[in-house]
Amino acid sequence: MDNFYAPGRNHLFVPGPVNIPEPVIRAMNRNNEDYRSPAVPAMTKTLLEDVKKIFKTTTGTPFLIPTTGTGAWESALTNTLSPGDRIVSFLIGQFSLLWIDQQKRLNFNVDVVESDWGQGANLDILASKLAADAAHTIKAICIVHNETATGVTNNLVKVRKLLDQYGHPALLLVDGVSSICALDFRMDEWGVDVALTGSQKALSLPTGMGIVCAGPKALEASKTAKSVRVFFDWNDYLKFYKLGTYWPYTPSIQLLYGLRAALDLVFEEGLENVIARHTRLGTATRLAVEAWGLKNCTQSEEWYSDTVTAVLVPPYIDSSEIVRRAWKRYNLSLGLGLNKVAGKVFRIGHLGNLNELQLLGCLAGVEMILKDVGYPIKLGSGVAAASAYLQNNIPLIPSRL
Repeated sequence: MDNFYAPGRNHLFVPGPVNIPEPVIRAMNRNNEDYRSPAVPAMTKTLLEDVKKIFKTTTGTPFLIPTTGTGAWESALTNTLSPGDRIVSFLIGQFSLLWIDQQKRLNFNVDVVESDWGQGANLDILASKLAADAAHTIKAICIVHNETATGVTNNLVKVRKLLDQYGHPALLLVDGVSSICALDFRMDEWGVDVALTGSQKALSLPTGMGIVCAGPKALEASKTAKSVRVFFDWNDYLKFYKLGTYWPYTPSIQLLYGLRAALDLVFEEGLENVIARHTRLGTATRLAVEAWGLKNCTQSEEWYSDTVTAVLVPPYIDSSEIVRRAWKRYNLSLGLGLNKVAGKVFRIGHLGNLNELQLLGCLAGVEMILKDVGYPIKLGSGVAAASAYLQNNIPLIPSRL
């Protein structure tokens, strides 16, 4: 039983964890199994092959680690770098801030490039640092692809072009927690050396699985990296990959079956269709925000995110009250503003197992809440703007053609 029961369904519009599809819930509703039996390694083998498809890699090696995105961060860092190694890392919001904090606590030499919250990574500064680094002291570039605190998506193509332009061998480590399997992400084409995501985001699973994909260059770096790692050590996984048993410790059987179902749903819809759906959801949300007369926290269209929109509120409104009222009165869950933007923004998550009509329900709820807190909104304005766009852009459901 819910601790705080409300009739109907909770409208979950935080940028993760997200709605879990019914087929995934059913797939996970099973007893424990012996992970050393033939069944689990056979399933794991297919999962490792299929998960590469959402990273768009043929050369990467994936690791399905029972952890969160924070553990996946640590895995990426400690397997490829040694204490004291110089990292260039971009601070653009709360989650890039947390990753930088982890990098410092792991005793790396972190060269922080900070931007205003609402802006993307400052690639001009990266260019100057690469140009000045003839000795190649920079060992890695760490960047969050999609910063969920501010709704900012960084351009990874430009980062790779800069590395290539200066002939720099630094590893490119990418947090794709709220982007992979929702936004366009091309690990091989963009020369990403390590990419990672979390099960509770676009894959629409419960929290508990960090998925890390390491390219050949990263695997080679792991042979000489001197950072201490035990639980997150790729070498332990690779030993069991060779044995064909795959697991150095007990996995979550239920999450593996859930991942199998989640990937099957992605492939049934088609990954490109999944990405296009998120583009529609992001565009519709931004049109609604504009119709409300409010501003996007993201300061330039080039950085707009299609998985989360951070909405700036006027100074006389506390955005935390919008989030509180959403939950207390309308059974709607919105994202809080975090750290520097606390009280200034609320966030609408639009990723994962979500369709257009669900989004319109959320937008209608936000309009009522804005009126509740004293914002002079015309009810229906944002819903109308989003509906007009969606009505002209929603395709027929592929399975129902």
